[in-house]
Formats: sequence, structure tokens, C-alpha cells
Amino acid sequence: MPSHLALLSCLLVLVLSLDKFLLHYLRKRWLSGGGGSIIPRIPTSPFKSQRSMAAAAKWTETAMLVIDMQKDFVDPAMGSPVLVAGGEGVVPTVAEAVSVARERGIFVVWVVREHDPSGRDVELFRRHLYSGGKGPTAKGSKGAELADGLVIKEGDYKLVKTRFSAFFATHLDSVLKTLGIKNLVIVGVQTPNCIRQTAYDAVALDYEKVTVIIDATAAARPDIHLSNIRDMKNIGVEAPTLEEWRH
Repeated sequence: MPSHLALLSCLLVLVLSLDKFLLHYLRKRWLSGGGGSIIPRIPTSPFKSQRSMAAAAKWTETAMLVIDMQKDFVDPAMGSPVLVAGGEGVVPTVAEAVSVARERGIFVVWVVREHDPSGRDVELFRRHLYSGGKGPTAKGSKGAELADGLVIKEGDYKLVKTRFSAFFATHLDSVLKTLGIKNLVIVGVQTPNCIRQTAYDAVALDYEKVTVIIDATAAARPDIHLSNIRDMKNIGVEAPTLEEWRH
């Protein structure tokens, strides 16, 4: 009988020792991150994943139109008759907006005027500005170049227009619809002419969301700029600042 008790005591001590060993081993594995299947994995929130996917899809369905950011329109040193007084001041903001767009994978479209040096494709009210093969944003001229600091990069798209709207007599709508673009973000100059006309045409063409970044667009005077922003907001165009749009 005493021998049986001694045997049971030994077995009990052995079981307790093994139990402590296993607990120590499992705790060590848990803290070290080893063992793969031993450590329970915290599942990624399906809501967070869905939000990320939705955000990515939104940007792939968005294009940024950078309008008329050319030296004749924004660089006072050019002495151009079509200079937009507020244009020079928004060049850095436009550059920053383009940078954000590229980071998000947004399709960037550089919309520019490039006229025949004779002025034959210019609006009637501007043709007197062209003579001797020279005139504002004439094709190949320095004034037709993008403002300093703005560069068309691989993957961007350049579109030439000869009227206010980026959609008038161009293939812009076809290009955007082919790429599945549903939303537009507009920056550049100037607000009452090319910006406004492009935004109105975008609304008429049923783009789902049209945004004009208020501090990345400009006019001859701040009051003109804000008046036109107000008109565009009245037809459903959104007008955030760059910081608001960025976040």
C-alpha cells in the first residue's frame, strides 16, 4: 500500500511538472510570435478593407484637368495681352494639386491652348492680337509653354483646345469615358472663362462629380473668381480648398 501511494505521488508530481512546462512553452511562443497557428490572428476589419477599396476605385474613376497653365496666361514677364492677373499666384498650388493627384493614381490631363500663328483658329474677338506669325499661345512659342515648375510626365495626357471649354470641338469626353472616368477635378485659369465653361459642360455631360479647387484656380480679380465659384456651386459643382480636397 505505501508503495502504491509513493507511485501515485510521483505520477502527480510528474503531471504537475509537465503542466508547468507546457504553460511556459505556450507563453513563450505567444510572446515571441512564433508557431504561426498557435497565435490567434486578429482579422482585418472588412469595413476598413471595403473603405480602402472604395477610395482606390474612386481615384481610378477620377481625372484632373489642368487648364491653361501656360506662360502667356500666368507669367507677367511675358507681357502677354491675355495675362490673368491672379494666375501667377496659384502656380504653386496647382503644382501641389497635380502632385497629390499623381500620388492617388488620378489621371492628369493638361489642357492647353495652341493656336495657329496666323490666328485662323482663334475666336473672332481675339484675332486682332495675331499678326506676323505671332500671337498669344501660338504653337511653338515660348508663351505656349507650361509655367515654370509644371511638367507633363509619363502617364499624363495633353489636350489642345482652341476655345474656352476643354470639351468644345475636342475628343476629351471620348478619352475620359473610354477610361471609365466619372469624376472631374479642375484646376487652372481663368475662372469665368475656361474653368467655368469646362465645369458647365462637364455637368451637362453627366459626370457624376465635378470639383473645382478654389485656391488652385484664379481670375483677374478675387471678386470675379468668387462670384463664378458661387455660380458653379449653384449647379452642383464642389469647391473645396486644396487642403480640404487632400483630406
